[in-house]
Amino acid sequence: MPNPGPKLVTYIKEARQELMKVTWPTREEAIRSTIVVVAVSLAVALFLGGVDFVLAYILNRFIL
Repeated sequence: MPNPGPKLVTYIKEARQELMKVTWPTREEAIRSTIVVVAVSLAVALFLGGVDFVLAYILNRFIL
């Protein structure tokens, strides 16, 4: 079985070099993006909940 040591070390070095190239968001950008994600998630949840409620009402009222 070949020794994975040298390849693993090379992989870790290259991964670290790539991470140094990343432009990380500032704290404010991360907070703003998080707020947008939460707001959109809530909006979609409310919309889908409303559609579910209306469809359940229609099924119970007219079909069942």
